[in-house]
Amino acid sequence: MPALTLRNALPTDAQRCFDIETSAYEGDEAATLEKIATRIAQYPQGFLILEENGEVVGFINSGCAHNVVMSDEAFKELVGHDAEAPNVVIMSVVVDPAHQGKGYAKHLMTAFVQRMETLGKQTIHLMCKQQHVPLYTRMGYTYVRPSPSDHGGMAWHEMVMCLEGASSH
Repeated sequence: MPALTLRNALPTDAQRCFDIETSAYEGDEAATLEKIATRIAQYPQGFLILEENGEVVGFINSGCAHNVVMSDEAFKELVGHDAEAPNVVIMSVVVDPAHQGKGYAKHLMTAFVQRMETLGKQTIHLMCKQQHVPLYTRMGYTYVRPSPSDHGGMAWHEMVMCLEGASSH
């Protein structure tokens, strides 16, 4: 079994994360190097890196908002992000195509959820393509609606997870 480690992103990770992002996403879907560097700089707590034997093989990045508007393109640059806000918005969940099929995305997501619970967050929001809806449903997300966003010229679906630690009042 390879040695897997999880850690928060550092500015020096931006290029490798960008390389993985562009290899895993099609065309306009991929975040730019600038966006990735911004996400690392502004919210490293929400930028989780997965390493296999010391090599970065995947990551999740996110921001936090008081009012989540999933189709807000500016939020992808963390415009309106507030690290103290209770709602987490996942921007990317990416595993290097050379390392896909090993359960790494699920490993990342599970660890990410635990970290967000520890930080006292209430909800985690994400957008995914139709083929990933069942996967996220199995992970505990609830389908919200088709998204008005046409990011990258694709159809997206909004999903949400309410965290255990969230207070109900």
